[in-house]
Amino acid sequence: MEFPLQQSPNSLLTAENEGLYLTQFTLDHAREMIFWERADGSFSYANTAAAEKLGYSREELLGLTVRDIVHEYSDEERNEAWNVLREQGEAEREITLRAKDGHLIPIYCSMNFIRFKGREINCIFARDWSKKKQQERKLNEALEKVQELSERLKEENSLLKEEINLNYNFNNIISQSKAYKKILQQIEQVAGTDATVLIIGETGTGKELLARATHKLSRRDDNPLIKVNCAGLPKDLIESELFGHEKGAFTGAYQQKKGRFELAHKGTVFLDEIGEMPLSLQPKLLRVLQEGEFERVGGNKTIRVDARVIAATNRKLEQMVDKGTFREDLFYRLNVFPITNIPLRERREDIPLLIRHFTKKYSGKSGKKIAHISKAGIEKLMEYEFPGNIRELENIIERAVILSTGNTLNLEDSLPKGRKGGRDNNSFFKSFEDIQREHIIKALERTNWRVTGPKGAAKLLKINGRTLASKMRRLDINREDFID
Repeated sequence: MEFPLQQSPNSLLTAENEGLYLTQFTLDHAREMIFWERADGSFSYANTAAAEKLGYSREELLGLTVRDIVHEYSDEERNEAWNVLREQGEAEREITLRAKDGHLIPIYCSMNFIRFKGREINCIFARDWSKKKQQERKLNEALEKVQELSERLKEENSLLKEEINLNYNFNNIISQSKAYKKILQQIEQVAGTDATVLIIGETGTGKELLARATHKLSRRDDNPLIKVNCAGLPKDLIESELFGHEKGAFTGAYQQKKGRFELAHKGTVFLDEIGEMPLSLQPKLLRVLQEGEFERVGGNKTIRVDARVIAATNRKLEQMVDKGTFREDLFYRLNVFPITNIPLRERREDIPLLIRHFTKKYSGKSGKKIAHISKAGIEKLMEYEFPGNIRELENIIERAVILSTGNTLNLEDSLPKGRKGGRDNNSFFKSFEDIQREHIIKALERTNWRVTGPKGAAKLLKINGRTLASKMRRLDINREDFID
């Protein structure tokens, strides 16, 4: 390159002047943006690249301050940056510049602190980071898609493989109760058919165990049983979980996803807590039960599936139908073969068997060798009403194993305090649902029926607001019933 040196024929260009000129020329024509910032934030120099990148003339740029061109840059941040420069002499950081037309430019800058003739100068060398940021964004989006695909495949695999190690049959169900054996006979009768089964019973009675036994005894045993907890899925996601979605169906739907019904093709879908199914989604579920077909969310292709449905609930669906919160046609479609699972207090002869089973289970997990269970402890549990049914008994035994220090199960300290009464104290032993309902109503009344927020009942109860709303629906708690 030939430098356009302007000199008088009569003058002699000294080596010093030539060096200054070449330095000036290099700075002016550098591809990087270069600024010299004074301590007050004004600029004493800006090169051509800086002016062109920001859309200013060099004269305009020199009339601005650093606050005019740096996006969201407070005085506090600027003072902190200068303090670092004074202490360390140099610094590097990513910032965002604001061009004359308002568009934002991410840059990576190297800053060097200089004292020159008593003045402080921040020499800034800046590189446009837009392409790098764009590449990072694309890479992150690609990684997110890969991660989502990986998680989706893991989820599908876990759902499909969930049954591989399951060996549920009647040998896995612990009972010597005549009443419970009648229920098992019903399971045996219906298992070989494709009839829809509705299992009804209180919380903690083992409805899922009966559902798995039904599937295991059916012709669909070699295919998966896919469980759906209707109360555990957010309202805005349950349709996608059940029926799948197409790519782009909603924000975050980067890939096509199969729903639970597709994954259960030739197998069984277990709809736990069916009473929590949103009313708006019930027609689509009814169509699957009647026609065996549906469309994914965001799609128009009809998908046909062959999946048996087993549903379970602890709610009185007939009352929900009367109130208009559950479709009558769906209820009749589900209620083809109803099975009522009895509470533990109606099969007391099974309590000793279950105590031994859970003691063996949890002593093995904790590495303890518990060989004895006191007769007095068993008798106390035989007298207990178990509002939480088998689930509560299991929790009591797990707690007893933890508290036991010798080879004898410590049951005395494991019963819930104030709840050691016998069968005659029926007025005290309310159902688990009644206790929950009363507790939630008290919390709602205390918070003036505010469900969520810092002063809501959910925070008072130390549960998620969505969980509380679900429990209110399940327990049929309506504000209108309590406020005139």
